[in-house]
Amino acid sequence: MRTRALAIALVAVAFGCKDKESSSRGGAKAGSAATPGAPAAPRPSQQPQPALPKLELPDDPKRAEKIALGHALFFDQRLSGHNDRSCYSCHQNEHGNGGKDPIAIGSGDKVLTRHSPVIWNVAYWNGSLYWDGRAKTLEDQAKGAWALGNMGGAAGADTPEKQVEALDKKAAELAGIPGYKKLFEAAFPGATIQYTHVTSALAEYMRTLICDDTAYDRYATGDKSALSEQQQRGLDVFLGKGRCGTCHAPPFFSTAMGLEGGAYFNVGIGTQGPEDKVDVGRMKVSNQPTDWAAFKPPSLRHVTKSAPYFHDGSVATLEEAVKLMASGGIANRNKSPLLTDTGLTDAERADLIAFLGALECPGKLEEPEIP
Repeated sequence: MRTRALAIALVAVAFGCKDKESSSRGGAKAGSAATPGAPAAPRPSQQPQPALPKLELPDDPKRAEKIALGHALFFDQRLSGHNDRSCYSCHQNEHGNGGKDPIAIGSGDKVLTRHSPVIWNVAYWNGSLYWDGRAKTLEDQAKGAWALGNMGGAAGADTPEKQVEALDKKAAELAGIPGYKKLFEAAFPGATIQYTHVTSALAEYMRTLICDDTAYDRYATGDKSALSEQQQRGLDVFLGKGRCGTCHAPPFFSTAMGLEGGAYFNVGIGTQGPEDKVDVGRMKVSNQPTDWAAFKPPSLRHVTKSAPYFHDGSVATLEEAVKLMASGGIANRNKSPLLTDTGLTDAERADLIAFLGALECPGKLEEPEIP
């Protein structure tokens, strides 16, 4: 645990240092004197920008068949305990592929505990699925969402063994549907279908949800017309004075994405009420007091389309969210020291929001023909 905490601290410090350097490259601070005759420092936005790396996956001759099966299952309400929710129910295109409700609503209209996040590029999380990083793999995440409140596939099962029994039964029922029988046989030839086949297929489908063709991506790979001048100014703010890269470094736009085990920050969201009512976040997983009310920073890709914001959906608009973070978050006993008031002007916040528009994902989740 100490080693991992140190790794996270080093990453945060590294990005903090980078932000300070970017700020100095962006020009002299207000009130400071530039060296007479010195050339203007290059803007951060005019420097090379990192591109999203290709997702590396092991060879699997049946991957295409598993994806086809997982695609159908992702949209099928029969996967849920009450036949009333699919995975897609919480990740719809019209809501930016995140949740429309501040707090997610699960099968049987059960109110859950957190907001449904955007799942573009979900495969890039490295051992840190969910807001608190409790699931290590997409297969683990799929099982948790299917068995518990989200989908209620193992409703009433009070032990892990009974959950597995309930999920295996549901998997066998689906595999008995003629259309699904063909899909399961193609993906897992000769197998006796169990819950692990369902979670494997769902995970493979989710690995296809790649967002790598935003205006930022085109700009980073050489198309300098992809960002408007205002968006380039916003990128200057993002990398410099705004210090956004501390928690949302490109190209993932989350410092936690790609880092094994993730990284978690307390920004004060949800800490204002009675302490015994506060969602303790990562601390529930790590049992470390330093993780109290700390959560994984989400990727900012598609952020303009996915209101409301934060793990509890408590901030309704992007403008409010940017203003809150730029002002240093909400004070509490465990707020990250990396958050400070950056003193952004109204014009700088407007430029920053314009840049965030360059992170909109052009694709959408396509509903397949369900057996």
